[in-house]
Amino acid sequence: MSNKTYLIPETGTFYKANLHCHTIHSDGRLTPEEVKKAYMDEGYSVVAYTDHRRYQWHRELMDDNFVALAAYEVDMNEHFKVPGDFSRVKTYHINLYDSKPEEFQEEKKESLLPESRYGDYHYINGYIDHMKEYGFFACYNHPYWSLQNYDDYKNLRGFWGMEIYNYGCEHDGLYGYNPQSYDEMLRLGNRLFCVSTDDNHNSFPFGDPLCDSFGGFTMIKAEKLTYDSIVDALLNGNFYSSMGPEIKELYVEDGVLHVKTSPVEKIYVLMEGRNCYKKVAKPGETVTEASFALAGSETYIRVTCQDGRGLHADSNAYELNGKEPVLRRYDMRVL
Repeated sequence: MSNKTYLIPETGTFYKANLHCHTIHSDGRLTPEEVKKAYMDEGYSVVAYTDHRRYQWHRELMDDNFVALAAYEVDMNEHFKVPGDFSRVKTYHINLYDSKPEEFQEEKKESLLPESRYGDYHYINGYIDHMKEYGFFACYNHPYWSLQNYDDYKNLRGFWGMEIYNYGCEHDGLYGYNPQSYDEMLRLGNRLFCVSTDDNHNSFPFGDPLCDSFGGFTMIKAEKLTYDSIVDALLNGNFYSSMGPEIKELYVEDGVLHVKTSPVEKIYVLMEGRNCYKKVAKPGETVTEASFALAGSETYIRVTCQDGRGLHADSNAYELNGKEPVLRRYDMRVL
């Protein structure tokens, strides 16, 4: 009898999501209603409204075909090195997603902003832990744009996930994709998830080459399109992130990892060490599936695939117990 473990659930429906979005309520150019229409026209079902330092739940936008996640983006900045020049200031940008928007509503009206204590890891981790009390789970955003290196994030703990790709940052300096930072966090023992986002501000119109919408997205597999179901899928890691390619199936059966994708040129399996498993198409051809026997010494595995345009799709990382993957739910308990 075979032993099959689905890393992305076999049942449910994929819902396309943008988990990083700005509107006129901070430094974006579109109203929340305009964002909803534009993204739904492009096949999205979920948008997290993460305006800077302003918590909001656009409950009025919710319907049977659209989930508006309550969220906001907070920051902690170091002191200016050059007066007035923010371009050289290191900063932590953190998205906080609300798993329980109907609870603690009075407290959330205060926005619960952190103190600007850059580099104080004890405080930052304590803040993330404190926000769990109100139902928030945290995403560490765009480390490259934030001018951060290994020393800036190696001591972070308690995060639900981090951005492996930020489309707005790709426009800013061709530095939107940060797989090295994700792997470094994993090698430190942080078993956090990864997402691809737009971080859209819409300073340029749709169709313009510099428009920052529709370039990074997260595919969430949930039983239904409701707030609670989407949040549950996120907390369980039932999603993958992408710039374009699809990961259609991902499961382990009898110690063999099976991957099924849209047509891509490369399917790689990364792990704790420098070794990897790979399947690469011949020039001018594509592949849509691959199977890899697991050795049991990988510690963790994560799948990345690349299409002919150089666009990636990335799975979450899965810890291994021998040759069997360990599926986990993000721990919302205050530790």
